Amino acid sequence: MFDVSVVPAAARAVSTYSDQAVQLGLRLLGALLVLLLGMWVARRLAGFAQAALGRANLDSTLSGFLRNLIYGVLVVLLVVTALGVLGVPSAPLVAALGTAGLAIGLALQGSLSNLAWGVLLVLFRPFRVGDYVSAGGTEGTVQSINLMHTQLILPDNREAILPNAKIGGDAIVNFNRRGTRRFELKLGIAYRDDAERVMATIMQLMAADPRILKDPAPGVWIEGLSVQTVNLVLRGWTLVSDGWDAQTDLLHAIKRRIDAQQISVPAGPQQVTLVRGTPGPDGV
Repeated sequence: MFDVSVVPAAARAVSTYSDQAVQLGLRLLGALLVLLLGMWVARRLAGFAQAALGRANLDSTLSGFLRNLIYGVLVVLLVVTALGVLGVPSAPLVAALGTAGLAIGLALQGSLSNLAWGVLLVLFRPFRVGDYVSAGGTEGTVQSINLMHTQLILPDNREAILPNAKIGGDAIVNFNRRGTRRFELKLGIAYRDDAERVMATIMQLMAADPRILKDPAPGVWIEGLSVQTVNLVLRGWTLVSDGWDAQTDLLHAIKRRIDAQQISVPAGPQQVTLVRGTPGPDGV
């Protein structure tokens, strides 16, 4: 005969499976809701952060990077939370993510260093696009500043790509951040020439050039006395854009005035070596 005691056991099993299925479905629904709502909130927060950084006049490259970074961190937290809703223990998952992050950080140590220095260069702005700088042992005009590298155009139109870590780890000299620059020229005259007259003449030439600033005032001084010459040093200030043209034009004007006033500029000592030998057939 049929054993009626089997029926309640089967019913209980079916009820248990049904309850588990319902609980699993509710967990899946909860995890899905957490992901959907969390992704919407993460996008809104990341967009709000980018807009705030833009209002703070932060570089667009850096603000975009920070926006993506914030969004990525929020997505990782959402995934961990959703797995927790499903009943997956979060502690082992967090530990695994930490281990993976450490391994990736060690593998990309150089790239992360460039990235970190790129963020600092964009944030603190020791130079801007268009500045002429000496950075990482290279001189050139800044063409672009990225999160991983900086592009310089050298004076002869070559292009240099410098890793940001190399720039950040070395001295940075910005030649035109201040707007003005001082130039220095040196000239040697003969002892028989009137040094005071020569210095006054050079001062007149510098005063006549509007590109040479009056404040700070230019000047001419006797720098030293060598064996053959009285050494003069000329210093003046110009705008960065006028520096090279003002120096070359001043040298040209000094050369013309030297020729006109017959000022002596002694040449350096020369050494002549006589070599004795047997003349060849041609007398040489």
